[in-house]
Order: sequence, then C-alpha cells, then structure tokens
Amino acid sequence: MGQKISLDGIASTYSLMLTSGSIGGVLDPNGNIHYVPYGGSKGQKIDKNGVVSTYSLVYTTTAAYRGGVLASNGDVHFIPYSAIVGQKVSASGVVSTYSLVYTTTIAYGGGVLAPNGDIHFVPMQATVGQKISSAGAVSTYSLVYTDSTKNKYMGGVLATNGDIHFINAQAIVGQKVSIGGVVSTYSIPVTGSSAMYGSGVLGPDGCIYCITYNAPVGQRILPTGVVNTFSFAYTTTNAFYGGVLTPNGDIHMVPMSSQYGQKLSILPGRPFPQSVCLSPFWNKL
Repeated sequence: MGQKISLDGIASTYSLMLTSGSIGGVLDPNGNIHYVPYGGSKGQKIDKNGVVSTYSLVYTTTAAYRGGVLASNGDVHFIPYSAIVGQKVSASGVVSTYSLVYTTTIAYGGGVLAPNGDIHFVPMQATVGQKISSAGAVSTYSLVYTDSTKNKYMGGVLATNGDIHFINAQAIVGQKVSIGGVVSTYSIPVTGSSAMYGSGVLGPDGCIYCITYNAPVGQRILPTGVVNTFSFAYTTTNAFYGGVLTPNGDIHMVPMSSQYGQKLSILPGRPFPQSVCLSPFWNKL
C-alpha cells in the first residue's frame, strides 16, 4: 500500500499498482510524483488527484536507479545506482535514455540540483563525481574522499550558501561541492554503521538535518558549516530513510523499519509558502 500524511498530520493509505522495485520519488511540474525505478520493469506515478498509474521505461534492469532529481527544464532524472545509462522523464511524459561518462555497480545514490542548473550525483561507491549540466552534457570530476568498498554517501542537500553537501552513510568525513565546483571535506561527529543512510533535508532555520538510519542521535549542519548533534525521541535499527519539509516548518522522517513516524518541529507557528516547500532545491533523497 501507499501511505501519506496530510497537512493536518493525518496518516492514510491508498492502493498501488506496483508494490516493489522503487527507491525514492520526484515531484514533477505537473504535480505528478514519479517513483524512481530501482528494479521494476515499469515506471509508476501518482497524479495531483491521487490517481496511481504506470508507464513504460526504456531501460530496465535490477538495481538500476536510486533517487531522482527534477531538472531546471522540468525533466525528472533517475540517478544511476547500477544502471549503465541515464534515464529521464520529460515534463510531457516522454521517457528517454542518455549516455553516462562513468558507470559501476553501486555507483550513486540520489542527486542534487545546483543553482546553476547542474545535477550532481551523490557518490556511494563511485570514485569520481558525475554531473549533468543544464544543457544535458554529462561530465565527471575528482572527489577528495573516495572509498570504493563503502557506501560513502546517500543523498545530498543544497545549503543556503550554494554548497552541495553529500550526506554520510558509511563515510568517515563529510564532503561538499561549492557553487564554484570546488570539492572539500570536513569533520562530522557521527560516522559508521550506515549512520545517516537516509539523506537530509534543509530546514527553515537554514540548518541541514541528516535523516538517521542507524545513528542513536541526530546530526545537523549549521549555515556556518559547524556540524553538531541533537537528541531524538525515537531510535531503532534501520529507522528512517529520507525526509520531507512541510509548509508548517516540520520535517517528517520517512519510516524504513520504524513502527513510528518522527518529525522535527523547527520553527513552530511560522508557516512556509507551499511553493517553497515543494521546491526541487529543498526536499531531497
């Protein structure tokens, strides 16, 4: 079943057409939510009226894509996990593929849209960075921290200063790409055991909140670049995977193995415009 949370905080379920083979989802300009095909033979989407439908993909294989990004031209790009080609869905619903420069098994997990229109793939076991320009050109660049034996990062977030932060999964350091394309690393307090495997969300206070997977505490990156920790109400193994900012300023964590939902109330009583909360820059997997 699908599950959703209303603006009033009411949780409900609905029927799906495909019940496996997807990791992550992307909201397109038409109000459709596209499931990202991980191992499914078809694409699946939910329209703005809640109607669930499927569509044909050009390229299908096991463990193909993990996470996706809405490009500045309205295309939805699926991020290659073990796929050997890129795949996207246009704003009009046309599915197509394109060549990648670098491919490997367990390559990338999630992506981030940069202010200049580039889409950066987040390196899991990839040893180089890879991006797609606003014109559709694919290129690679060097990383500072590489380890092909670990799922280094999973998902990323665009900070208020234009830096793209890769969120640590098994990485022992943080890593970011500046708006000018400079890659650098920094110290993080929580490392190992797929600590923050569930990516992160930019909060209304300008902090990036990492979504905990196996970590016993929360981790956040302040606008100043300082990284610190904070207490959670609920923790468990493989707890949450991804998060969403809502118009009331809360960040909802998406349950993986958790039997509870958990949210962070960042600025209670200070609502955000829905257009901001639905921005492709703000909510990431």
